[in-house]
Amino acid sequence: MFATLSDRLTDTFKNLRGKGRLSEADIDATAREIRIALLEADVALPVVKQFVGAVKERARGEEVSGALNPAQQVVKIVNEELVEILGGETRRLRYAKSGPTVIMLAGLQGAGKTTLAAKLALWLKGQDKTPLLVAADLQRPNAVNQLQVNGERVGVPVFAPEPGNGVGDPVQVARAALEEAKRTLHDVVIIDTAGRLGVDADLMQQAADIRDATQPDEVLFVVDAMIGQDAVTTAQAFLDGVGYDGVVLTKLDGDARGGAALSIRQITGKPVMFASAGEKMTDFDLFHPDRMASRILDMGDVLTLIEQAEKAFDSDQAMKAAEKLGTKGGFTLEDFLQQMQQVRKLGSMSKIMGMLPGMGQFRDQLENFDEREIDRIQAIIQSMTPAERDNPKIINGSRRARIANGSGRTVSDVNTLIDRFFEARKMMEQMARGGGMPGMPGMPGMPGAGGARKQKGKQKPAKGRRRSGNPAKAAAQKKAADKESAGANPFGQPGEEIDYEKAAAALDLPKDFSKYLK
Repeated sequence: MFATLSDRLTDTFKNLRGKGRLSEADIDATAREIRIALLEADVALPVVKQFVGAVKERARGEEVSGALNPAQQVVKIVNEELVEILGGETRRLRYAKSGPTVIMLAGLQGAGKTTLAAKLALWLKGQDKTPLLVAADLQRPNAVNQLQVNGERVGVPVFAPEPGNGVGDPVQVARAALEEAKRTLHDVVIIDTAGRLGVDADLMQQAADIRDATQPDEVLFVVDAMIGQDAVTTAQAFLDGVGYDGVVLTKLDGDARGGAALSIRQITGKPVMFASAGEKMTDFDLFHPDRMASRILDMGDVLTLIEQAEKAFDSDQAMKAAEKLGTKGGFTLEDFLQQMQQVRKLGSMSKIMGMLPGMGQFRDQLENFDEREIDRIQAIIQSMTPAERDNPKIINGSRRARIANGSGRTVSDVNTLIDRFFEARKMMEQMARGGGMPGMPGMPGMPGAGGARKQKGKQKPAKGRRRSGNPAKAAAQKKAADKESAGANPFGQPGEEIDYEKAAAALDLPKDFSKYLK
């Protein structure tokens, strides 16, 4: 969603790199580019003015003029101001001290309230809560049925005494839901209310009546982040008509410019509490202002990636795989398949890679990444026998043809997968032992690096190499060349005192070599 804004800000900061001191003109030019970037992202004008003013004031201060790297200091200032606009600190749910916690969802029709209610219920289950969904949207056709289907998908019961489709009293349903939650010992009640195509008096009154009847601990305003400036207008109207405690942004994975997320908090004063960024029920989490600011500035969101990995990965299985990497040939295709399946639990590869710092420059490649390629790799591995997965070296020509037929791929695809697996395993094993990347040139002193091997023994002078016409210099050059060419001899140079134990160790003989000496 913030792709355009992120690209513009990144390009702006590139122009500051390498400058030891920022002039007044540099600050003005940077502020102008930031203003244009925010306006293009559909951020509200009052918010843009306030943001740019704060950045310019701080950029002219001592924290930039006295910094060793002014460009990085400006990025730091922009990041801090973005965090402030987005809310400063993460706002978490308030739970009732006694009885069930009541959460009421309000918003326009089409904002995604019914789907979000199920996502919130699933998230609460992950927080060791026992939520109950309440179908109080009795106007929209099939709204009750949709909530029941979504509730079944996430494994959360739905309280729906009325069929909906214009039949039933939503206020009475909400009131009865609290009694049902107490009777069945549910500690959180999520009320899905009706929406409209626009803000009208009937909607406001109905939402206010449900609020008065249930006295919710949290009223969350659900807003579609793709509707731009209208989101701010709607948010203010709901705040005046009903009142709410926090905002939930939906459809953050869309291609809109994202100005609503940057504007709502500043104009309404209410924090963004949750964000939904996908169609899956698991695409929902707390809104962290600092992490969102990092994403906008292409600094990645490694903390969220780590949290998701902790939820998805089996720690025991990961530990076993790490131990296998330390032994030569211990990591098998079966281990690789298990690791790949755990990574798939995190979501799409493009989404995972997008959380890494600096990946904004590869956005086009990530967007065009074919997620089905992982399914193809999985099909090839699953078409192998257990013995073939444990020892891929036994896979000969006939076996490769059988695997290709079983997976619906070509023999070339099978060959490519096996070859890449061997290369990757070799690299991972060497890195696990503390070595460098195999075959990487120009890294002298790094264990295992290609450059280190080349430095071990100097090359002989090339054939036809010029020698000095001075006999003394020519003799010195010859002596130096002979010394270089013999440098790999573990037994040293003629006339030198030899440490035979050290020399024998340098030969790196096989363990069973002693039988050849008998």
